[in-house]
Amino acid sequence: MNKSDELKALHEKWLQECACELRKNAIQCVPGDGKASAQIVFIGEAPGAKEDKDGRPFVGSAGKFLAEMLESIKMKREDVYITNIVKYRPPENRDPTSKEIADCAKWLEEEIKLIDPALIVFLGRHSMNHFFPNEKISEAHGILITGEHFGKVRNFLPLYHPAAALYNGSLREVLKEDFKKIPRAMKM
Repeated sequence: MNKSDELKALHEKWLQECACELRKNAIQCVPGDGKASAQIVFIGEAPGAKEDKDGRPFVGSAGKFLAEMLESIKMKREDVYITNIVKYRPPENRDPTSKEIADCAKWLEEEIKLIDPALIVFLGRHSMNHFFPNEKISEAHGILITGEHFGKVRNFLPLYHPAAALYNGSLREVLKEDFKKIPRAMKM
């Protein structure tokens, strides 16, 4: 079985086994999407309305901005893997609770272990705080963090969430500048 097939099987397994309460109100699950052998994994917070409808992460306006930023560093969505810390849309797009995050944590862990990326990019504070609970996104954004997770030392790059940059124009340029650090982080 190749890595793509393994990833598909992993999602099918967790579609059955995930105990997240969010599944009761969501239209559907939104598993990770992208290249199973990606060197970069982007982790967001949770699916929004468009993602819930389409079944793919980052397909709404934040996803369009993410694609634009990938292009700015000569990459495409097809080159990376994109997922969220929870796989179902929270009602009214509220923040996921710690229980909901915990319910989806093993699924996320298995995605990361299977893909085994060189770099994990956090899109927003929720995904960053899942791994590094004492960090503040306002202080950590754009700074490479190294930490042991899932059995090995990994590189992490926290960034502001693309949606935050869409709502707060001053973050847009900060995010674009921080995004340029991804190719440099890949060389470390």
